[in-house]
Amino acid sequence: MRQASEQLTELLGRPPESVSALKPTDEGWEAQVEVVELERIPETTSVMASYEVVLDADGHLLAYERGRRYTRAQTDRGR
Repeated sequence: MRQASEQLTELLGRPPESVSALKPTDEGWEAQVEVVELERIPETTSVMASYEVVLDADGHLLAYERGRRYTRAQTDRGR
C-alpha cells in the first residue's frame, strides 16, 4: 500500500489521508483511499474525495477513479 500511495500522490499532487478499505482480488488488491482535495478552515469543512484504487499483486497502481466527494465532517447515512 505504501508504494501505491506514493504513486497516487505523484498522480494527484496530494498525499492520501487514509485507506478506508482494502480487499484482495484475483489480480491483486482493491482499496478505497481518502484524499483531501480542498483544505479549508476549520478542517471539518475541508473537501475530501474517496478514490477506488486497483493494484496488482506487487502493489503497483493499475487504475484509480474518484468516487464521491464530501466534507470531512460528513458522516455516511443509509449505508
